[in-house]
Amino acid sequence: MKQLLPLLAALILAAPAFGQSLPPDPEAATGRAEKRVLLAEREMVVAAHPLAAEAGALMLRAGGTAVDAAIAVQAVLGLVEPQSSGLGGGAFLVYWEPSTRRLESWDGRETAPMAATESLFLDKAGKPMDFWDAVVGGRSVGVPGVLRMLEAVHRRDGRIAWADLFAPAIRLAEEGFPVSGRMHRLSKADPHLKTRPEAAAYFLDKDGEAWPEGHILTNPAYADTLRRIAVEGADGFYRGSMARAIAEAVRGDPVNPGVMTQGDVESYHAVQRPAVCLPYRGYSVCGMGPPSSGGVTVGTILAQLDRVDLGALGPQNRLSWHWIAESERLAFLDRARWIADRDFFPVPMAGLTDPAYLAARSALMRPDAALVDARSGTPPGAMAQVQDAKSPEAPSTTHLSIVDAQGRAVSMTSSIEGAFGSRVFVGGFLLNNQLTDFAFNARQGNSKAANRVQPGKRPRSSMAPTLIFAPDGRLAYVLGSPGGSRIIPFVAQTAIGLIDWGWTPQQAVSRGHVMNRGGATELEEGTEATRLAARLAALGHKVRGAPMASGLHVIAVLPDGRLLSGVDPRRDGAVAGR
Repeated sequence: MKQLLPLLAALILAAPAFGQSLPPDPEAATGRAEKRVLLAEREMVVAAHPLAAEAGALMLRAGGTAVDAAIAVQAVLGLVEPQSSGLGGGAFLVYWEPSTRRLESWDGRETAPMAATESLFLDKAGKPMDFWDAVVGGRSVGVPGVLRMLEAVHRRDGRIAWADLFAPAIRLAEEGFPVSGRMHRLSKADPHLKTRPEAAAYFLDKDGEAWPEGHILTNPAYADTLRRIAVEGADGFYRGSMARAIAEAVRGDPVNPGVMTQGDVESYHAVQRPAVCLPYRGYSVCGMGPPSSGGVTVGTILAQLDRVDLGALGPQNRLSWHWIAESERLAFLDRARWIADRDFFPVPMAGLTDPAYLAARSALMRPDAALVDARSGTPPGAMAQVQDAKSPEAPSTTHLSIVDAQGRAVSMTSSIEGAFGSRVFVGGFLLNNQLTDFAFNARQGNSKAANRVQPGKRPRSSMAPTLIFAPDGRLAYVLGSPGGSRIIPFVAQTAIGLIDWGWTPQQAVSRGHVMNRGGATELEEGTEATRLAARLAALGHKVRGAPMASGLHVIAVLPDGRLLSGVDPRRDGAVAGR
């Protein structure tokens, strides 16, 4: 199966959608149109753009694996959704191989250049920089990791030749694709693109206006980059002229230069890490461990709720959302203090996931009042004198969920951090601003932030690609979302909807969000969630409304083996399968 028809790329634009369409979900309460529900017999791809979903489905129809499909999807997303992810960023991937019951998680997170220091984001007075002063330009760019990670996974679990996986994206880059409404709106609203000549020349017209929705945009530079990668493998990106171009763009930035060298790019390596699995209602919820906080924090939110009968309370009861917000509050406080790159900091994983510790944290929650003075805990095995440290994470990123005909599954979250990343544009793609996910202020008195900048270190992330296994051990759900630090409650609440309340995937991804990230309880503006404001405030919650651009993508694996999709209506997501 390593070879595919040479004319593979020509099929992408004409490929039909597969599977049986279901009627709109009658219980979806957001008022948004539900047109993305699919019931498939064999295989399914859910991704952030229709062209990307079809590229993945094309690989599955050709006999490829979920891994093959993921690579094709990512290559297209880097073209049609460049503001969210791409070659210039990183990713986390969780993979399930059912025949051998192999569960793997892969770390393609960006790394800090070897010349980076704790003072990277301090101004001349030693104070933390303004966030946008840090973001725009070369200073914020970490060494990209997504491509090296995908190559490593493909060597083991790919079936289609590496070069063929990029054919759909190359064709689209050459012949053009229609600018989406989301890409238009973000380009129009971003004040920084106009200040970056290379990025402006691609995203804006000659008058400095964002390309209108539907405009056919080509990207020959991206096609050339992909051709090099297709022929040379990931070395075509991490070696030679491309590595040099990336380093020069970062170090030579005229406004905000970084410290990355060609050697930093050449030395990047992806890491296979143990997946993090925690129990919930007899299910096993598995995700990515540090440097992502996603798997640990999603798991602890759920584990702390295991004593609360949310199923009996139901989704209309304010106490359900009170309990959920309180558990999120406690989990986020621990996340801020204890989660960082395990290669640089002794994350107390055993303690954070210890049932006795989680039970003690859960016991802090009260049914009649919010924990207004809650603090991080001290899990068993934790070192002393580590400060709590929050870091800003912009609500961008992308997610894809895939199940192939043999039941292999990929959940992958990919990002260049904020929308348009650093705004540094090279080789037809944007470079990330992931280094701003580090704590800007590394020290406070005698204590240090676990997530401080260090040479070669990977910044903490909230990305939470997740696989959920049923009590009988079968794979039940494949899910994840973009959304910055809100990714964690997006995923946790989706799991609650699926497991406790029996929601369909589409119901679960469409409902309004309620969350607490260690402070105020946030209600998604424009949804039914806002009706909870007075009732939660009566329990002592500091309540505020907020826009929440989740992009949840869920595949439910039904007991009979069929696949049911859930595609978040807030973004441009789509499903393809058969």
